[in-house]
Amino acid sequence: MSQQDPLDYIQQLLESKSTAKQITYKNLLQAFQHLSAESQRIVNELKKKAKPGDEDVTVEFLPVHEHEFDVKLAGDLLVFVLHTNIVTFDETHPVMQDPYVGQQDINRYFGQIMIYNFMADSVKFNRVNDPGYLLARLLINHEGRFVIEGGGRLAEISNKISTAPISDQELNVLVKLAMTIAIENDLMAPPFPQVQFITLMQKNEKTQEMGGGQKIGFKMSYQSTIG
Repeated sequence: MSQQDPLDYIQQLLESKSTAKQITYKNLLQAFQHLSAESQRIVNELKKKAKPGDEDVTVEFLPVHEHEFDVKLAGDLLVFVLHTNIVTFDETHPVMQDPYVGQQDINRYFGQIMIYNFMADSVKFNRVNDPGYLLARLLINHEGRFVIEGGGRLAEISNKISTAPISDQELNVLVKLAMTIAIENDLMAPPFPQVQFITLMQKNEKTQEMGGGQKIGFKMSYQSTIG
């Protein structure tokens, strides 16, 4: 049996895998635009409905660029980021166990939209060492089918590969749940002995070692419980 011509194999990859990845990215970009529109609509609704007792409790939609927008929710900042690279997963990942992935190889490639939660003051004061937390990851493939990875109620939206493209209604629920979880999870102060001493550099840089809190209650659905 003669060996396959490398050019024929490259042609096959270009027509299958590379094409699927480009289509996946276009689906991802469209979903991100819809996610942005839904987020802005929710923020506008909240501004009309919410009447906080302090004028500094604000809700804002903050466009950044084509691949990022933020939502400021009082002391929290939700950061929505589109990753431009298309990825696949280790064979042990739950997505790879879905029979749909085995139907054809190109079904295994997904684009990613990440939702992170930062403290708004971390950005305001440029506290570069403050942590952000991944609340959810939206995965979309060449057919527009999707999976949502997250903790708690976020995982309940669609923790298996969908049979249809994501809708504006599902994006609306995703944003509202992410906002709810960000507000519900409070800051936990570090133990006193951990912040008893600081260096002058830490003082000058205003880093979290000065006693800034860390969010509690964040755990992705696939993470094991720490004993």
